[in-house]
Amino acid sequence: MSPSKSSPGPREQTPVPPGLNLVVLRGVASSPAEMRTLPSGRRVATLSIRVPGADSRATSVPVAAWDPPAWLAGLDADEALVVVGSLRRRFFRDGRGATASRVEVQATTVGRGGQRRRRQAAAQRATRALTDLE
Repeated sequence: MSPSKSSPGPREQTPVPPGLNLVVLRGVASSPAEMRTLPSGRRVATLSIRVPGADSRATSVPVAAWDPPAWLAGLDADEALVVVGSLRRRFFRDGRGATASRVEVQATTVGRGGQRRRRQAAAQRATRALTDLE
């Protein structure tokens, strides 16, 4: 009789290989940021950043910045930005009460593109994340 192979049971966890969810964007704001305060009291800024696509056509990438810096409220369209964060799929209830989802970049760092120190800090954060893969 040969030994049987078994698959993990319903309560057993299959190990997840190490991965990386890192997004670095450098572009311009498509429009001013929308600032909201949620019923929990937490603040969130939502905006879109226009970046060049692989085919040289621009694409707008949605970004959410939780507990955003105050200057983001005065953001103008076409202002240069650098964003570091991760890609997230968020579920919520729409106006009709139905479940909806949105894929967006959840920003951990948002800086003005013209600020050299912010650009360098974003590059260093991305480099550290990539180096950790080794």
